[in-house]
Amino acid sequence: MARRKRETKRQRPFGMPKGIVLLATPEGWRHSVLTVEGGMLCGRLADVPVNAGPAEARAAAAAMVVGLAHDFHEVRVDVTWDPPREPGSWTAQVTVAATPPNVFG
Repeated sequence: MARRKRETKRQRPFGMPKGIVLLATPEGWRHSVLTVEGGMLCGRLADVPVNAGPAEARAAAAAMVVGLAHDFHEVRVDVTWDPPREPGSWTAQVTVAATPPNVFG
């Protein structure tokens, strides 16, 4: 008797991002990317020097999330940083960017 190969729904390796938490630590800039599905990706911004300013770290974190959304979900996203609530900590909202209508039909 031949067995049928069981088909499984392929799950994307990275969920759709919905938010970012960025923290300044003595060891470097740490991030947590929150996903729509309830997951979280945490790590260090490896390409950002420990003594980099908040603007550079926010730009790097935003670029990372924009790249992940594009690579894994083929969508453009916007990252909007909230005003800081406490020193050394920033949060951002990630939303799918509005795509312009196709003018060429």
